[in-house]
Amino acid sequence: MRQSQKTGARSIVSGEQRIQNGLLREKILDRNNLNAAYKHVKRNKGAGGIDGMTVEELGPYLKENNTKLVEELRSESYQPQPVKTVEIPKADGSKRKLGVPTVVDRVVQQAVAQQLIPIFEQVFSDNSYGFRPHRSAKDAVRKVVSYYNQGYHYVVDLDLKSYFDNVSHDLLIKFLGNYINEPWILHLIRKFLTSGVMSGQLFGKSVKGTPQGGNISPLLANIYLNELDKELTKRGHKFVRYADDCNIYVKSKRAGERVLKSITQFLEKKLKVKVNAEKTQVGSPLRLKFLGFSLSVGRNGAYPRPHQKAKQRIKQELKRITKRNRGVSLDKILHEIKQKMQGWIQYYSIGKMKIFLQHLDEWLRSRIRQYIWKQWKNIGTRFKALVRLGMSREQAKIYVNTRKGYWRNAHSKTLLMTITNKRLTQRGLLNMSQLYQSIQAKA
Repeated sequence: MRQSQKTGARSIVSGEQRIQNGLLREKILDRNNLNAAYKHVKRNKGAGGIDGMTVEELGPYLKENNTKLVEELRSESYQPQPVKTVEIPKADGSKRKLGVPTVVDRVVQQAVAQQLIPIFEQVFSDNSYGFRPHRSAKDAVRKVVSYYNQGYHYVVDLDLKSYFDNVSHDLLIKFLGNYINEPWILHLIRKFLTSGVMSGQLFGKSVKGTPQGGNISPLLANIYLNELDKELTKRGHKFVRYADDCNIYVKSKRAGERVLKSITQFLEKKLKVKVNAEKTQVGSPLRLKFLGFSLSVGRNGAYPRPHQKAKQRIKQELKRITKRNRGVSLDKILHEIKQKMQGWIQYYSIGKMKIFLQHLDEWLRSRIRQYIWKQWKNIGTRFKALVRLGMSREQAKIYVNTRKGYWRNAHSKTLLMTITNKRLTQRGLLNMSQLYQSIQAKA
């Protein structure tokens, strides 16, 4: 069996298309593989599916029903349940539909994915970055920078219309079959694709698409769009793809328009996915957004920076968190800021944003001073607070009767000298500039 596994791995690399029959089923149903899949699902937590079973209930259920589950999978009598539809708000105000499988189905999908990923990692393009081990959005952005510095100053920014909802099941199974010669696994994956969706009490058939939210969906999406990667490579194009976000880099606008036309035909005729003509465009990476970044150029060449829309969006989010009439504790506000900004700064840390974060720090401190002033509410509370913070009683008595608005007060010398930057940091306000500098120092 060990020798057969090696043969299967070699066959993909050398171009002989398929894995040996029978190997994958035993690997997927192996006790250690199933146990690793269970641990993965438990670690990721998440909501239950339509049967109501929670991640906490999953362990006891599998202990009691493990043998039955394996037997059903082996005999192909296992039937995945419909996924529960959940709508997640997007930044542009629209909603993305997520399909939440049951926790048991998630374990089975994860067990399958764990065995398929190593196989397809030998197949996937080096220019594909999304949902792949040891690859990230930062790696994709670095590749974009390298292309720009090589003289590729125009980009074909492809936008696929509702990609995950429009994947052809028949084509996906065909693409899988190019590498996997094992009917058992192809049947199982088709069952997951066609298990249906539940929206409230309404059942809907799944005739196309791979629902976002399933453990195996990202891998299947990459297998499908690997056909696009192969076509782009065959044509000699420079490109970067992260899931369904694909940018093709060219040296002139005319070349970009020519590439856009021919690739649109390929996607719509060969892969049966629709290109969104309104959002797809040819332009400059200095202006267009990719994974939240755009480029700027300095004396040492191009470098990434957060796109203007990403900056506006995070400022709006901080504005919402610090809205002065929220009526929650200051500690809760500071905790939410920390949660939101630590992840944001970590993600954008490869980009230049020192000045932006300095300004954002100043603005945010003013928002917090405004919030505190509002929390103090009446004259008596404000008087006591200012005295406690070091102001003389005479000065405090004069200031608490100010008729300035909240925002003007937040910038006053009085609040700057009492609610100091140091006190705000000690209270728990994240210093974004310092965090950014510490991440940069470690990079």
